[in-house]
Amino acid sequence: MKFLVLIPLLLATGCASMRANVVGARVRSFDGTEVVYDARGYGEPALVFIHGWCCNRGQWDAQMDAFAGDHRVVAIDLAGHGESGRTRTKWTVTDFPHDVEAVVEAERLDRVILVGHSMGGPVALMAAARMPDRVIGVIGVETLQDASLEFSAESMAPFLKRLADDCPAFAERFMQRNGATNPDSAPALVDRLKRDALANDPEMALALTRTHLDLSAAELLQACPVPVRCINAAGGAFPTNIEVNRQYCDFDASEIENVGHWPMLEKTQEFNRLLREQVAALAATR
Repeated sequence: MKFLVLIPLLLATGCASMRANVVGARVRSFDGTEVVYDARGYGEPALVFIHGWCCNRGQWDAQMDAFAGDHRVVAIDLAGHGESGRTRTKWTVTDFPHDVEAVVEAERLDRVILVGHSMGGPVALMAAARMPDRVIGVIGVETLQDASLEFSAESMAPFLKRLADDCPAFAERFMQRNGATNPDSAPALVDRLKRDALANDPEMALALTRTHLDLSAAELLQACPVPVRCINAAGGAFPTNIEVNRQYCDFDASEIENVGHWPMLEKTQEFNRLLREQVAALAATR
């Protein structure tokens, strides 16, 4: 009898263990744009993976496989990327937290760790600020290295001009230079990163770059209501400055040697080990 009473209770509360695995699920963001995501696995906290600039949810496949046995795992295509809709009338990084929030609400997730790569790091911080009752931590990947760094309009003008003049060529060079830092990286990985980048709308890529450069990491970290951890490349162009970042929030970071901008793809096992450690530590605190 007790079991028969429990079944409708579980269904009514949307118990996490009852959620189905989905591939290519679709939900509407704040402006009606379709956001596509995959979700599977069981267990809290849920892990929501957010890709970077001109990337897609498929770059988290190895983490989805590794963590689905212990967590509900979700990988999102932000609007304009991958299979998600491209109907947004303007492109700004500050709209992407709404995409994340729409997926979290659709999945009815109560305890969430947001994992954001590159541009996805600031997106995760902004999404956490929108959902302080659901998000228990943010983990950045190759992002949020130093809150004291500022880029003037003058210093970035040549960079933006190269991007505006030939976005596909710029994206290809970026992936070649940053995706092949690890000499053990297979050429196929770099080719994949190029294909992923070139699949995006150049106008969107330029607009996102401009709005990304306008963001203040210090302000975003200070506004984040939960602990922030990072897994970054050691010895990269932008070293991780833990002490500076700790002036703004509860911050810590781990580093991986001999990787470029995609450690989760270049050294997957080491990355997953560090990610598991950080997830466990965050889950134990809240």
